Amino acid sequence: MTVLLIALALVALGIVLRLPGRVMAIMLATLWAGALLAHLTLPEGHALLRALGGDARAWGVLGIVVALVLAYRAGLGRLKARAAVPEAAPAGGLSEAELDRYARHIVLREVGGMGQRRLKEAKVLVVGAGGLGSPALLYLAAAGVGTIGVIDDDTVSNSNLQRQVIHTDARIGMPKVFSAEVAMRALNPHIAVRPYNRRLTGAEAEALFADYDLILDGSDNFDTRYMVNAAAVAAKKPLISAAITQWEGQISLYDPARDAPCYACIFPERPADGLAPSCAVAGVMGALPGVVGAMMAVEAIKEITGAGEGLRGRMLIYDALYGESRLIGLKRSPSCPVCGG
Repeated sequence: MTVLLIALALVALGIVLRLPGRVMAIMLATLWAGALLAHLTLPEGHALLRALGGDARAWGVLGIVVALVLAYRAGLGRLKARAAVPEAAPAGGLSEAELDRYARHIVLREVGGMGQRRLKEAKVLVVGAGGLGSPALLYLAAAGVGTIGVIDDDTVSNSNLQRQVIHTDARIGMPKVFSAEVAMRALNPHIAVRPYNRRLTGAEAEALFADYDLILDGSDNFDTRYMVNAAAVAAKKPLISAAITQWEGQISLYDPARDAPCYACIFPERPADGLAPSCAVAGVMGALPGVVGAMMAVEAIKEITGAGEGLRGRMLIYDALYGESRLIGLKRSPSCPVCGG
């Protein structure tokens, strides 16, 4: 009776404090273990043993019965999970859940059902899961891009969280690609995510790009940008590349396979040291990569669905400090060593 009253008190306390069921189960298991331990350690005839029933076998049987019940429930849950048939989408189409999820896309005449199916069938690779990659990845996942690859060798740090919104404080120290995968899968279970936890190298870039329809470059250094551009040109894949610093960002779609310039046509040489410092040196306004990264996702959706006019052969420059945008026409360079003019 004493133990029963204590157990009831613990359950009542858990309900009042709204404790998780697992915590309440641990409290009751601790109470059971204490009662059993008392029977095994205290001398016969002890007053506490009389209050606990005086027989360790009863407590042992109780523990076995509860363990069997829990094991049965766990096994039954696994069988139900295996027997559950996931909702199937029509061949080449969208499931009822997806139709409801993407309804605001489908009612857009520039996207429609056909455009949404193209998004589902598309494969997009994002280079970098940092400031630009974060919003781009989230919006690509939300839009229903069927396969999203992300490559990055960095881990989440405290200083990233001012602007890299795909990551959280709880995931500090986790590789960025896995942190991004957690966020994207939580946002949309209907997509496939391919995380590549490594630094992209020139040796593998072209082969990796060949498996995707579109490349997004959100890297933060010129070495990677030039390498990504060369691999995209070799693989004949369109490349959406963006860059940010302080209060300003730029974005364009490079695609020499369709007579647009490549990145090297516009930037044949890297800037001199100090002229284009990194965000770590020059700083960056936290919301700026959100704006430009969302633009990358917009251009990717337009490129996949064929909606509107993209930034192929044009560069958009956004000045957040003064609220201005400028659009610049771009042309291929006849002497470009990468795309051959």
